[in-house]
Amino acid sequence: MKDLVANWKVVILLCLTLGLAPFFPEPHIWGKIKWIMGGAVGMQFKDWFDVIFHGFPFLLLIRLAVLKVMDTKPN
Repeated sequence: MKDLVANWKVVILLCLTLGLAPFFPEPHIWGKIKWIMGGAVGMQFKDWFDVIFHGFPFLLLIRLAVLKVMDTKPN
């Protein structure tokens, strides 16, 4: 499992599929982020779970990017 979440290709695939699904009329996570930025009025537990579920692949991507930057050492 550790190798799976450290694999760039798998994480990017998760972001493009699970992270953005459903795609129409707009990516689901984008709609939830707009809702939260608007004050999250009327959001229920299932909506917050949805944010975590669709946002998790992007958290993995950010984690990989930070680890890559932190691992880079000057010559």
